[in-house]
Amino acid sequence: MEAENPLGLAGAPAVPRERVDAARNRARVLGAAARLFAEHRPADVSMQDVARAAGVGKGTLYRRYPDIASIAVALLDEHERALQEQLLRGDPPLGPGAPPGERLEAFFGAIIGLLDRHAHLVLGTETGRSRFATGAYGFWRAHVGMLLGEAGVADREAMVDLLLAPLAPEVFQFQRDRLGLDAGQITRALAALARGAVGSGG
Repeated sequence: MEAENPLGLAGAPAVPRERVDAARNRARVLGAAARLFAEHRPADVSMQDVARAAGVGKGTLYRRYPDIASIAVALLDEHERALQEQLLRGDPPLGPGAPPGERLEAFFGAIIGLLDRHAHLVLGTETGRSRFATGAYGFWRAHVGMLLGEAGVADREAMVDLLLAPLAPEVFQFQRDRLGLDAGQITRALAALARGAVGSGG
């Protein structure tokens, strides 16, 4: 198994135990936000909407979450962390042990699955900020860059962002909702892209 840990998840410092009242408020906020995000675009949800739906004061909300994007990040975090764990220590081809081309195909499929289930949350994490500033993007970029390096791809620094560009949530949403493509069709097209990218090095 290769030593792959782009974000240093293993061995991270222990998270301090949450106070009971803080944990209760966090659960109320995230539950309320999940309901609101399921009904409206995150960009159309205000912090006041979340505070009202959660039954907490705005001061309580702002102490933990500075903006709507940070709430979407918290909701999405558990899903992305589960995928990151699979990439680091899961079974091949998603996890270590398969050729880089197969791993890249599996990665594309996993991300499309994530987007298919949680595109509204992914879009919410990018409200008011660059996609490239999110922690998840840095992880995906490091992972794909590593696979390209293993495959001996030239100019991988330029290639990696080009391969991640089709995974932008607005691209997925356009293909699924406007063009009527399903997740399987998009995944197959990305698999062909992966095979072309690694060439004989995969």
